[in-house]
Amino acid sequence: MAKWGEGDPRWIVEERPDATNVNNWHWTEKNATPWSKDRLHQLFQDFKIGQSDIECAVDSVDKCSGEATVNNRKGKLIFFYEWELVLKWSGKLLKNSKLIHKGKLTIPNLSEENELADVEITVTIDESNDESETLKQFMYNVGRDRVRQQLASYIRELKEEYSKNLILPKKGDEAGAGNTVANFKDANNTRNAAQNIALNSSVAAPRLKNSGIGCKLDVRTLSMTEEFHCSANDLYNALTKPEMVTAFTRAPAKVDAVRGGEFILYGGNVLGKFEELVPEKKIQQSWRLKNWTSGHYSNVVIELEETSSSTMMSLKQTGIPASEFDAMKTNWYRYYWHSIKQTFGFGTSISDAL
Repeated sequence: MAKWGEGDPRWIVEERPDATNVNNWHWTEKNATPWSKDRLHQLFQDFKIGQSDIECAVDSVDKCSGEATVNNRKGKLIFFYEWELVLKWSGKLLKNSKLIHKGKLTIPNLSEENELADVEITVTIDESNDESETLKQFMYNVGRDRVRQQLASYIRELKEEYSKNLILPKKGDEAGAGNTVANFKDANNTRNAAQNIALNSSVAAPRLKNSGIGCKLDVRTLSMTEEFHCSANDLYNALTKPEMVTAFTRAPAKVDAVRGGEFILYGGNVLGKFEELVPEKKIQQSWRLKNWTSGHYSNVVIELEETSSSTMMSLKQTGIPASEFDAMKTNWYRYYWHSIKQTFGFGTSISDAL
């Protein structure tokens, strides 16, 4: 999983050689969905699969549903893609070349979360008889491997060709812009997942707050709710037990869940102290990103309410630097709530909340 806060700072740390995104510290995102749809259609256009006395082909892409993005995070590329594909195929036995049989290949889970070998491909035929079953078995044994090779081409091109120039040259290193392939990072443990659970967020009016070091910060307040299919005790433990926090952050975590106890997560990019703890009910923290202005902490209050079938989590975070607000809303969802559901199975139906 990519580390929260690694490259999130929005302020300038040195002069910009190209007037944009100095040293690639900003989070930048490129929508790869239109390109991906076109490329997937191209890869399977007139795609033939033959062997011995069998001849099959993919006739068309009947369904191509999903999305793909490429993100630059502190000079590293992170890829999110999720596709559901349905391919129409036809085939014939060469000894009876006049009789053509048709069917479908269904690929429901092409995403960065799954190894290509684990991507499910189901083979169906429109009408069952001895010849069509022979062709179906051929497509299962041989055709699926050939289809995976095409999917591998799409993934490789997404990472190596489409993503060129997303990482900009650093100061004094304009010639290095062509070396993006060596810099990309495929964050398989993260995912821009589709979510069916409502994620509600609201923005309080901006206000100025003294940072404690002689200057005023423009700060905002974030409120959000999320539903988890577990008990309040399970969710409380996931947020306070070191071994559980380590599991969903995919990195060593320091968590001393007592009043005044410290927590350090995501390689030191998230840190703070526990201010109040009420088991199964409430967690209050002084919370900051490492790259925030020195000495500035936000206040995070997490409240849990158990229902008959789930637990509702409500979060209120005050004192967020205004320049960080949009990223904060996304990161709480991606690196906490979605990751907790994915790791511990606390969420069954998921919709896109980003």
